[in-house]
Amino acid sequence: MTDGFLGSLSPTLRGWLLGFAHETSFPSDIRIFDEGGEADRFWIVRTGLIALDVHVPARGPVVVETVGDGELLGWSWLFEPYQWHLGALTRTAVQAYEFDAPQVRAAMDEDPAAGLALFRAIGDQVIGRRLKSARTRLLDLYGPRAYESGPVR
Repeated sequence: MTDGFLGSLSPTLRGWLLGFAHETSFPSDIRIFDEGGEADRFWIVRTGLIALDVHVPARGPVVVETVGDGELLGWSWLFEPYQWHLGALTRTAVQAYEFDAPQVRAAMDEDPAAGLALFRAIGDQVIGRRLKSARTRLLDLYGPRAYESGPVR
């Protein structure tokens, strides 16, 4: 698979990262991780859909993003205290590459060039895109059009 996140990596970096992967799968409607849990793994989705959610008091989990084919699931493993900021629930059956986060972090420290390249790819291809998507959703909810019929009270 060279589409999505893996396709954004150089062949050398892609091979380096996949050297840490093992294949895994999840059935539909399985919680992969919970908000606040230990972020000790991450995945690159080969096939399937995963909903990212946040717990809202009095409402429960609210979906804020969906991750699918070729996308990286999880980046909280990069930053201390290594805890998930969101939860993840499979919407369909999922096949993915799974990575042991402490092992990958150690390898990034051992090979700073590869580590920096991976960090930049995650920043650009994952974090930056998701922040832009969140901004767009917020503008849709609270932008000028939301006030055409008066402020929400």
